[in-house]
Formats: sequence, structure tokens, C-alpha cells
Amino acid sequence: MSSAPEGKPSLGEAGAAPESLPEMKTEAQALEFLMTKSSSTETKLSDGLLGTQAWEDKGPVPGALPAAAYVSEAQATATRAAMAQAWETQAFVAKARTGNPKQTALPAVTSSMLKQTLSDEKFQMTENKESKIFTRPLWAGKVEYILSQLGYSVRPSNIWHFIYIWIHYGGCSFFVIYILLLFLVGVPLLFLELAAGQRMRLSNMSLWKIISPWAGGVGYTSFTVCFFTSMYFNVVNAWILFYLSQSFQFPAPWEKCPLVRNSSDFDPDCARTTPSMYFWYKETLKASDRIEDGGPPAFSLTLPFFISWCVVGAFVSNGLKFVGKVMYVLVPLPYFFIVCFLFWSLLQDGATYGLQHLVVAKISSMYNIQVWSRAGCQVLFDLGLGFGPVASLSSHMDQSNNCLTDAFVMAVVNLFTLVITIPFIFSLLGLWATVITHRCSEKNVEMLIQLIALGELPAEVQPPKNLLDNPSSVYNAWLDDLPQHIRDLVLSRVPECDIKKQFLKYKEGYRFIFLNFIEATSFLPGSIFWSMLFFVTVLILGLSTIIGFMQGLLIPLQDTFSSFRRHRKLFSVFVSMLLFLCGLFFLRPPGVYFFSLLHEHWTVLPIIIIVMFENITIVWAYGSRRFLEDLTILLGHPISPIYGWLWCSLCPVMLLVMLVVTVVRLAMKNLTLRGLGLEQFKRGDSTIPVVGTGLDDHPLARCNLPHPCILRLLPHQQDPLQV
Repeated sequence: MSSAPEGKPSLGEAGAAPESLPEMKTEAQALEFLMTKSSSTETKLSDGLLGTQAWEDKGPVPGALPAAAYVSEAQATATRAAMAQAWETQAFVAKARTGNPKQTALPAVTSSMLKQTLSDEKFQMTENKESKIFTRPLWAGKVEYILSQLGYSVRPSNIWHFIYIWIHYGGCSFFVIYILLLFLVGVPLLFLELAAGQRMRLSNMSLWKIISPWAGGVGYTSFTVCFFTSMYFNVVNAWILFYLSQSFQFPAPWEKCPLVRNSSDFDPDCARTTPSMYFWYKETLKASDRIEDGGPPAFSLTLPFFISWCVVGAFVSNGLKFVGKVMYVLVPLPYFFIVCFLFWSLLQDGATYGLQHLVVAKISSMYNIQVWSRAGCQVLFDLGLGFGPVASLSSHMDQSNNCLTDAFVMAVVNLFTLVITIPFIFSLLGLWATVITHRCSEKNVEMLIQLIALGELPAEVQPPKNLLDNPSSVYNAWLDDLPQHIRDLVLSRVPECDIKKQFLKYKEGYRFIFLNFIEATSFLPGSIFWSMLFFVTVLILGLSTIIGFMQGLLIPLQDTFSSFRRHRKLFSVFVSMLLFLCGLFFLRPPGVYFFSLLHEHWTVLPIIIIVMFENITIVWAYGSRRFLEDLTILLGHPISPIYGWLWCSLCPVMLLVMLVVTVVRLAMKNLTLRGLGLEQFKRGDSTIPVVGTGLDDHPLARCNLPHPCILRLLPHQQDPLQV
């Protein structure tokens, strides 16, 4: 199943046809031809090695040997090979002339040697012809290459999504499934994509049509997905820069509701929700009422968006060497900050409650095909498969590089990132849920006392006045001891303060940064410092990722059009500005709706389909066994055949399951913009509820937190966070 037709050329032969072999009528002609080709091969190899200077590099590679040493060594190797081949041929000719009875072996050996020589010659001529246009630049070192791959694959959005699935789809059971799929499916597919780019020395848009002509659409599709993702991905960095610019105010604008102009009252829209939610939707996004509404881009976000693209353009315009040096800072620094956040979060109130969810396991999830599908999709996104930058970045690595080890290193580092980030986020969510529940209990006690004083509740519902250090436990214990009819009467007038329900209100994606984290830290001393440090951490991760996406766009275009290589810096600036202009669409009032549609719903299916066809191209179109044999020759050591088995059996089955489950899941549920204060809407329905306009029936005005409900009963209450 994994083998291809025997007559098909290998990747190294580059399409050499046996029909081009000249006819050799005599043994002397065959010998002369072999000697001529060996000399020609030596000359071309010498010429090719002399031109190894990268088209973007002006100086020697640090730590590399002089080019003359490589040339002399290559010349000596080629000369020895040619002489050995000539002596072997001469021996066969001599035996044939002296009447050796095994004369029939000479034509077969000579034909095989000629075929191999001509095949290698044609491949070298092809490479030499391309080298006249440009010689592909290589990474200055292995560390820079690995850091660039990690900077692209470690994305903040993947981490928040992983936590969301952990909480709602099995807990530790999901984590076990994720680890299994990471090493049984993710690593083989990552190894396949790394090996294809490294072996062919081509970007993701070009290598698949070289491997198989009918698979050319795979590269173009991945390039398209990479372009659209790059178009909206940098919007998140603009949001973070805007929050950073507002962090120098005291108090921070998301910690307190603004006052109405020429009045001492708080803004009514903010009073119906929370200050953090109001600042996110009304001040930052300036979200419109409906998705089809128009309007210019938000001016407050345009400048941060432009700055973020200028930074990215400055990084990528200086070539691979500069990007590699930048990654020495951008990749390790966030890990230092995350470790600091981990120790800080473990010391906060409620951290123990949050960490309890780490050990929760649902055994039934092990038999749930939807959990397996979500875990598989998470693996694809965590490793950055299907978008194109993985193969494009690996195409600038030496062909003898051990890409199998690289795949394992990237998988282990991604897993390590999750291991140190998960406790921090769960501890923070525990803090957030605990503080909100405590505030809810205190407010309910105040509310019940006032309702009893007004005669709206009987005296037997008198709540405990001293809640001590644990208001939630004392209040809930008192509430549980009430008779059922009295308890129902109390809950009809005040909201329920359930820490578990509050914990499960964790908001997926980047809303965790701007809602959950901001609201949790606003109750702590030094909240501005921790908020700024967290914004810087996420910004660095976002910049590393968008640099990887830019390499997935620039490298394919430079491989296709030589003029772009000659004007590299100008071309990089042009692409950055083009994406800036396209990204302004997502800064418009309805832009956040389109951002959520693309980020949460559109990207999943194309990535699964792209990775599936990449696997099919190698396994069935080219042949997994022949592909492993080619890599064995390049790497200099055999590769376990288990990877061929995984490519042929487990990976296609798992990808097909993920595709079917994802299609069914998206088709059976209504499209939802979660966390935007929107009701579910059906396709074709133009009616979308307003966002933050002060309507009592609006989702933002409901009792997602205790403060809005209390404020509607106590209109003269002060800011809800100032308890």
C-alpha cells in the first residue's frame, strides 16, 4: 500500500528518464563514457560547492570551515569514486578480453553503472542550473532553526484552547489522549513535513507538486490559509499594545466604571456588566450592534496595529540570520515570565481550588470519539502543521540534518510549555472564581438584610452577618440549612453563589487575557504590574508566531519569483504593509465578529484536509518506503520502519476521524460567537442582539456575575468592584 511503482524516479533523480541513455556499442565506448562523466561530475561538484554562498548573506557563516576545505574534500571524494568506478570497469573489460566465461555480466554491470551515473549527472545539472539563479541560504546554526520553529508553533491561543478542552472534555483523561496522539500522530506528521521541506529544499507551495504533480494544490491551499491567518493574527498584538498603553493610568480603566460626563453617576452600560467587560467591548473593540454594520477602523487600535506590523516587518526584512538572532530573545524570555507567574499564582487565595481540577478525570471521555477528535485537532495546531511555515523553514536546513530528532524536540518542548502553563492558569482561575464568589456572598448578605428591613422577606431568612475569612463557605452552609421553601424564596431575590459554576465560566481564546485575567488581578495589590508583565509575555509569543507566518509567505514567493529575492527588504516591507491594510478590516466595529468566525470556526477544516493530503502524497503517490530510503541515505543511518507504518495506517485513520467528526459537529450546531455578548444566530438571520447598549434583556446584562443583578436592585450602589 505504501509503495509506489518501481519505474518512478526518486526525489534525488529529479525526474531523470532512462530513455535519454545513449547506446553503447562497444565496451571501450562504455569505459570512455564513464570516465568522461566522472570527470564532468567532479568539475560540476566543484563548481557547485564554490557557489554555496547564500544569496542573502554577505559574509562567512560563523563557525563554518572555509569553502576551499569543502571543495578540496569534495573533489578528493569525487576523484576517488570516479577512479574506483573506472578501475572496476577496466577489470570487467580485461576479464572479457581474456576469455572469462562470465562475459555476460559485463553488459549488465555497465548498463547499471551508466544508468546511475547519468541519473546523478542529470540531477546535478538541474541543481547547478538552479544555483545560477540563487543558492539557497542556510540557517547559521541548529539552535536558531529550532528556536524559529518553536517560536512559530508555541501560540498563546493554542494554550487557552487547550485549557478550555481540559475543563469541559475530560480533564486528565483528555491529557492522556493528547499525549498519545502527540507522539503517535503528531510527531510522525511533523517529521514528514520537516523531511519533505528539508529533502527537496523547496517551500511548502512548491515541494508537493514536485513530489507528485496532482498534489500541487496542497501547497497553494496551505499558502492561502497562511495568508488569511496572517491577515488577522496580528490584530491580537494590536489589542495587547492598546492595553499596555492604558496600563500607565491609575487606577487602570478596566478596574473601575467611568463616570458620566458632567455627572457623578457611573456609565449605565458599565453598571450593567463589569468594568473589565465594558472596557473590552466598548472602549477597545467598539463593537457594533450587528455583524453587517459598517464603520471605519477604530482609531485607537489603528496605531498599535501599525506599530506591530512595523516591528514584524523590521524583523523579517533582514533575512534568516537576523530572525535566528531575534529568536534567541523572543523564545526563551516568555518561559522565564511563565515560571514567575506559576510561583506567583500558587501563593494566591483559591489556587488550591483551581489545582483540584487538574486531577479530575472522566473515564468516559476515553471512549468519546469527540474528545479524541478535539485532542487530534489540538495536536495539529500545537505543532503548526498544515499552514506551511514548518516546511518552508526546514527547507533552509542542511539535507543531512536529523529532522526526526527535531520533530521529537519540538513535540517535547510544546508539551513542556503546557505542563508549566496549565498550573498557572488553573491557579489563576481558582483565584478568580474564589474572589467573585466571596464578593457574591457578601453582596447577597447585604441585599437580604435590606430586603428584610423593607419587609419584602420574612425575618427567618436573616443571614449571618459575620462571614469571617471564608464568606462563601459560611454563606452556602447557612443557605443549605434553610427549609426548601425558604431557600427557594431567597434564591428568587438574590443570585446563587456557586464557585464551581463560576470556575466553569472560563472564557476560551484571547478573552481569557482581556476578561478573566484582568478581572482576577484587579482584586490583588500590584495588579497593574502583573497585568503589564502578562501582556508583555503574550505579546512576545504573538510576535514570534507572526514572524513564523511571515516566513511561510515570503519564502514561497521568493522561491517562485526571482525578482523578489533580488529586492528582499523592499518585498518584505511591501507584504507587511499589504497585510496591515487587509487587517484594518478586523479593526472595524463588526471586525471582532469576523475575527471569531475565522479563528474559531474557519481554520479547523482546511488544516485537517491539508495535512491529510500531505500524508497521502508521501504514502501513496511517492511511497513511504522509498521516502524513508531516501532519508536513510541523506541522514546516514536507518530510520525505523514504524514511521512508515504510522503514515500508512494510524495517521490516515485518525485524520479521517477528525475530519468527519469536525464536519458533523460544525453542521449540527448553530454558529455561536462565544463571549461577545451575543445570542446564538442562524445562518442567514440578519438580526443580532446589540452589544452593551443598556437593554435589560441583553446577554451582557444577565447575571453572569453577581454585580449586574445587585446593581439593578440597588441603583445607588457604588462601583461593583469597590466592595
